[in-house]
Amino acid sequence: MTLETLYSIGTALTLAGMLIMIVATVLLLLSKKGKTGKTRGGGVILIGPIPIIFGTDKQSLKTILLLSIVLTTLLIALVIILYFLNK
Repeated sequence: MTLETLYSIGTALTLAGMLIMIVATVLLLLSKKGKTGKTRGGGVILIGPIPIIFGTDKQSLKTILLLSIVLTTLLIALVIILYFLNK
């Protein structure tokens, strides 16, 4: 893979992520008209392969933990695969 290809993939993924956030926000606003309820959420910050996880309740933390483990495993597998392909 050339540097230009990697740059294009990174740019495309960034734009896709931004588009997903915008669509999710619009759908959330449209579905919550007049409704009240309890909001739950969580997030993860990946610094290399090390996740920093935060959330509002135990169920969100469990879900985010599972997703971060899967993402970290995929990241490590991708790095190993790319290492052997470029060798």
